[in-house]
Amino acid sequence: MFRPQIQKTRILVILAVFNLLLFYWATQVKDDVLSRGYEEKIKAAEIMASALAELKNFRMEKGVFVDTENDPNETALVGQAFSLITTDEGVLDSKLSTLNPNFAAGIVDMFYELGLQSGDVVAVAITGSMPGGNIALYSACQSMGIHPVVITSVGASQWGATDPYFTWLDMESFLFEKGIIHSRSIAASLGGGGDRGKGLSPRGRELLWEAIYRNNLPLIQEDDLSGSINKRMELYQSQTEGISFMAFVNIGGGAASIGPAINAKLIPSGVVQPYELVGLSGNSLIKNFAKLNIPIVQILNIKDVTEKLSLPFAPIPTPETGEGKLFSETRYNLLIVTITLIFSAGAVIGLGLYSHFQIKERMHSYEPESIL
Repeated sequence: MFRPQIQKTRILVILAVFNLLLFYWATQVKDDVLSRGYEEKIKAAEIMASALAELKNFRMEKGVFVDTENDPNETALVGQAFSLITTDEGVLDSKLSTLNPNFAAGIVDMFYELGLQSGDVVAVAITGSMPGGNIALYSACQSMGIHPVVITSVGASQWGATDPYFTWLDMESFLFEKGIIHSRSIAASLGGGGDRGKGLSPRGRELLWEAIYRNNLPLIQEDDLSGSINKRMELYQSQTEGISFMAFVNIGGGAASIGPAINAKLIPSGVVQPYELVGLSGNSLIKNFAKLNIPIVQILNIKDVTEKLSLPFAPIPTPETGEGKLFSETRYNLLIVTITLIFSAGAVIGLGLYSHFQIKERMHSYEPESIL
């Protein structure tokens, strides 16, 4: 009995095995594809890892107690929930997330998204709330050759740099003097309510003044929040010598940066273009820079930031430098996938065409018996 090749069980089994082998080949050959700015990301993470190690060693030499329940990775940089300079509530897991050296690589990634290059200048506002985020910013700028013009609000929310005798400014000065970071703040304010330390005790405000003075920085203390914002804009502009800022980076929830509290919910995390900020209330640094058509990097809601950057949230233990999708991704080899697809399709189509030819030949040669 005539049967074309495509109807033979043996041929179909061979075809199935052939395609399974092709599938196995395609799925086994994978490539590690490096992300944009890979080398700068590695360098930034290494700088930050070095900074964290130096700060930890210094703190250990001073006999600082490390609460392993709240600081599981034993960084010695997670502050107390309550101190005389604690300005607001804070999310512990967010603070832990920024103490990952790879967070610096995340800032590099955002800078690449904005197209920043070596020699560019960025305006920066930071607080004492996220020492890890601040160190990450300096590390990213240093790895890319970007110059940050930084103004600090010294007060800190819970779990940040809340030690009155080792504030963020003290950390910054320590790292600068060690040569680990090459830039530092140009001025500082108390932070907290109204950027004047509102909500703190008189002794708390006094401790913040002392921190600013012992780090030899000009004090920003205007009559109201708008005055503080305007003073900061003047200071930023005085540092550029006619060079335009390529971005404004905000780390933390400083009143001068955000303005009215409602704005914290309106400003997206990560890279934000000026046209996305048309609905902001009141006066703020972010609003002022957006009016100048300068893009924003907003680092406040750390859960959102880590999700966008494919970074772990509150990781335990601290990830290895260069670990994760932020640095590289494993992808199927497109050349092998294309070759196997061609072979697979060719085998099926070839078998079908050959079977069609067999059937056609059979029809031409077939002569039914005469009944006459």
